[in-house]
Amino acid sequence: QVSVRESGGGLVQAGGSLRLACSFSGSFLSIRPMGWYRQAPGKQRELVAEFTSGGTTNYADSVKGRFTISRENGRNTMYLQLNSLKPEDTAVYYCNAQATMTWGGSWNSYWGQGTQVTVSS
Repeated sequence: QVSVRESGGGLVQAGGSLRLACSFSGSFLSIRPMGWYRQAPGKQRELVAEFTSGGTTNYADSVKGRFTISRENGRNTMYLQLNSLKPEDTAVYYCNAQATMTWGGSWNSYWGQGTQVTVSS
């Protein structure tokens, strides 16, 4: 089993900053932090930032220059730094990872329960 847990959300004023963290634990052979997504009320879940297969990062146009994704492989942790927050950034933020349990086994996708980010105007 793989546990994915987000933390760091909260209420912040427009222009403020937050740092979200995503930790992975459980019995897996290897894990790949994939990225962060968000879902606002009444909207579909959307990609915010991700690590690409080429080792680079990719961001949604709406957050470019404001958000930064990073990871600490040795600690199985992924982060999302949110700067210059806007009310439209209000959403539940989820992190996603892929993990495999055995050598040559399949990679499965895992999600956390999400952390709420609320930006007041």
